[in-house]
Amino acid sequence: LANSKAWRKGVVAAGWRAAGRRRAGGAPAGPGSCCHRWCRARMRLRSGVFASSCLLVQALGVALFLRGFFPVPVRSVPRREARADPPAEPAPPGAGMVSNWTKIPPPLFKKVVIVLIDALRDDFVFGSKGKQFMPYTTQVVEKGTSYSFIAEAKPPTVTMPRIKALMTGSIPGFIDVVVNLNSPALLDDNLIWQAKTAGKRIIFYGDDTWVKLFPKHFVEYDGTTSFFVSDFTEVDDNVTRHLDRVLKREDWDLLILHYLGLDHIGHMTGPNSPLVGPKLREMDNILKKIHISLLSKEEASLPNLLVVCGDHGMSETGSHGGSSEGEVHTPLLFISSAFEKRSAPLAQPEHVQQTDLASTLAIGLGLPISRNSVGNIILPVVGGKTMREQLRFVHLNGFQLSRLLQENTPAYEKDPGYEHFKIAEKSHGNWIKLYLEGNNSEILLNLGKKVLKQYLEALKILSSSLSKQVAQYDMYSMMVGTVIIMEVLLLLLLSVPKALSKRAEFEVPLSPPLFSLLFYLMCLMLCAIHVIVCTSAESLCYFCSMSWLTAVGVMMLISALTCGILSAIAKIFENSRLPLESLIVSNPSWSEIDVLILAGTVGHVLSLGASSFIEEEHQTWYFLINTLCLVLCQELCRNNFLLKECDPQHSTYVKQNFGGIGETSECKNIDILAASNSKLGKATSSSELIKGSDKWISLATPWIILICCRLLRSLNQTGVQWAHRPDFGHWLTSSEHKSELSFLAAVSLLMIFFLVQRRCSLVSKIAMALGLLGVYSYRAAVGNVIFPWQHGGKDISKGITEARFVYVFVLGIIFTGTKDLLKSQVISADSSTKSTGLWEVYSGLVLLSALLFRPHNLPVLVFCLLIQTMMTKYIWIPLKFEAAQITIMHYWFGQAFFYFQGNSNGIATVDISAGFVGLDSYVEIPAILLTAFATYAGPFLWAIHLLCYLSSEVSR
Repeated sequence: LANSKAWRKGVVAAGWRAAGRRRAGGAPAGPGSCCHRWCRARMRLRSGVFASSCLLVQALGVALFLRGFFPVPVRSVPRREARADPPAEPAPPGAGMVSNWTKIPPPLFKKVVIVLIDALRDDFVFGSKGKQFMPYTTQVVEKGTSYSFIAEAKPPTVTMPRIKALMTGSIPGFIDVVVNLNSPALLDDNLIWQAKTAGKRIIFYGDDTWVKLFPKHFVEYDGTTSFFVSDFTEVDDNVTRHLDRVLKREDWDLLILHYLGLDHIGHMTGPNSPLVGPKLREMDNILKKIHISLLSKEEASLPNLLVVCGDHGMSETGSHGGSSEGEVHTPLLFISSAFEKRSAPLAQPEHVQQTDLASTLAIGLGLPISRNSVGNIILPVVGGKTMREQLRFVHLNGFQLSRLLQENTPAYEKDPGYEHFKIAEKSHGNWIKLYLEGNNSEILLNLGKKVLKQYLEALKILSSSLSKQVAQYDMYSMMVGTVIIMEVLLLLLLSVPKALSKRAEFEVPLSPPLFSLLFYLMCLMLCAIHVIVCTSAESLCYFCSMSWLTAVGVMMLISALTCGILSAIAKIFENSRLPLESLIVSNPSWSEIDVLILAGTVGHVLSLGASSFIEEEHQTWYFLINTLCLVLCQELCRNNFLLKECDPQHSTYVKQNFGGIGETSECKNIDILAASNSKLGKATSSSELIKGSDKWISLATPWIILICCRLLRSLNQTGVQWAHRPDFGHWLTSSEHKSELSFLAAVSLLMIFFLVQRRCSLVSKIAMALGLLGVYSYRAAVGNVIFPWQHGGKDISKGITEARFVYVFVLGIIFTGTKDLLKSQVISADSSTKSTGLWEVYSGLVLLSALLFRPHNLPVLVFCLLIQTMMTKYIWIPLKFEAAQITIMHYWFGQAFFYFQGNSNGIATVDISAGFVGLDSYVEIPAILLTAFATYAGPFLWAIHLLCYLSSEVSR
């Protein structure tokens, strides 16, 4: 039966070869023939050129999408126009009655000190740690003249956007995360600019982000870099050393102190580190010194104010940037003798928005509220003033919010907040009438409380309406970008068979006659849609703000991509018009691996449509690689037990050659018989290669991988829902288990050397051994692990010498590998030299990963190398998987190892401490590169291993 099938395939193949020869050489194609039409309308492109063109178009689509996805913040007029005359009190009803209060209220405080402690969580002050390590602050909060709140910060919870929120009262967007590394000058209306314009003298010490945001605003300043997270002490000492001198002086009105040490401790060791307590005690002593100094210099007429706050909190891992409770909740304390002394212990502090501070401080300093502020005044801070003053304060706040709403919302009059404000303003006018008439009865007081309540309700609704506008997306730009991305994706999918063929060339339609009319019709239709959308849109659209020439160019691109897709589909249908016998012969057999790869990839893409699946994406990848291991186990059992030499065509790895599917007789002769023989030989060799003890190791490989993956899942909790749960990594990093962590790190480094050195040269092996020894020495120097002969406590250093020692060997190994690569390309085309060079580059990157990974994450690197080694030797080589299958398997495992490292789709899990290994100061480019490599080490190492594997398969 097998022989008869092979004979029939040969006959069909011979017939098609003869037909191809007749068409190609026997008779030239005429002007009207199908071949002539396609050759005239098409141009051949190499796969690299085609892929590069697709990437450029894809980048355009992604850029358009991101421009629409990052919402435009709520903005008012430019800062230079912001100082307008303040509104007067609401006019009382009736003729001849006018309020004489038309100016900004005078300041409530003479001097204001803002102490911003970076990454100060609310439980560090109001929880058990506050009682233990901040006794003075706790006493002031519970029994002193203070008001305490929990300020809620909006994500992204990184420093620069939070400073903007505190000083402008606006809500920065996620795009500010990008500029957080190099903050430009803040041009929006803000508290610092208003204070400088009013003649206030401002002094600042601390994070130099303030100096970049507010250049030439401070009469005196001393900035310290915020990115060198290895520094816990000097960064704060540089601030505190100025305190004694400044507190004795009288030539300032606003003092801002930004302490970074607590944030750095969180990044390096987490919120439960033993270093957190001493740092909180240090901050408590500083607050005590400032408070006592302000009280000693206070005047009876005008008190001073001390504000204690945090820009953001920190997660359970010590990072920040996300929206977990520990990251968004920070303490906000107002301490002044102007407040009434608390008689009862503090209950649960009231929650306010972080943006409320800007409005409150503006009133306290006698300044106009920032035009872009969406915050509400914190009423208890001004609650000791008269009713008329309180109503004046909330009216100024409401007027500013309603004006901001008018400038950003076309239908502002229908907004509930605006309607409530107008009602409150009318009631306020009635109250003023009674007040000017000299009415001092209970009616005036009750009406004042009612008006105050109406104002507060209006402020709350106005603030909510303005805050929601930050989440309004430019849907038109997003849709145009999505259309371009999806068209390129479809074009790439249609080109996959060509990409996997031996020639790897694409026929690109240039001017197909069938689609020329469609191209122009689509351009006209898309331009008409563009005009309709841009003329009817209520809000500003970025794509509509482009020049018409640019917009028409994008429409032509979309039309061309559509015509190209239709042309490719038509070509596929034309090639599929084969006799019934050839359809039966060329029908590809899909194995379980193929079905899983296709279903898993498509399923993962579809899952990204739900935010919950994005937050917990690691679960998707864990499920896919576990399922892949089970399917691989089934394939191995089939090849070892069910495959018989007499019936090799039943092997699931007898696959159709993708290079022959899409070829027609005009372009390529299809040799089905030869393809069948190669497939039979492939199946036979698969069964012959797995013999003896290797057979059982091969069968056990998927189960070993499953065990490794299960252990890695227990090492680091990630995602959103369960990130707070304890894991093995937390247990290892606790100070009580340093010996266990040291043993695990030492064993892991030995395993890394054993798994990597097998294909390295002798020089690289020696360099790798010394480099791994340097990695352990670096971790011992910074206090993460200990040497066996260490008995007492060892002084902790930054480990700069040890880390640079490792960098020398990393560069040496990579240089050796690069030299071999150049030698194989320039001097002699030796595949073994090229393979060795690639592997040595890979080994150097593994050594760099070992240096940057935290000690408890070294097993992730070990299991990564172990899985790669076992799959290469016992699965991929014996079963001779196709290049596409191996590529997707590498991609799946690379994504899974990204999450095994403890990463997530939230920026809070980015370990920025890796960017400062071996650096004694902040250097921007190396810090960014090292942080990026440490974050994406898993996918990157699997991608480099893919190159090493494919380059070693020279026979295929």
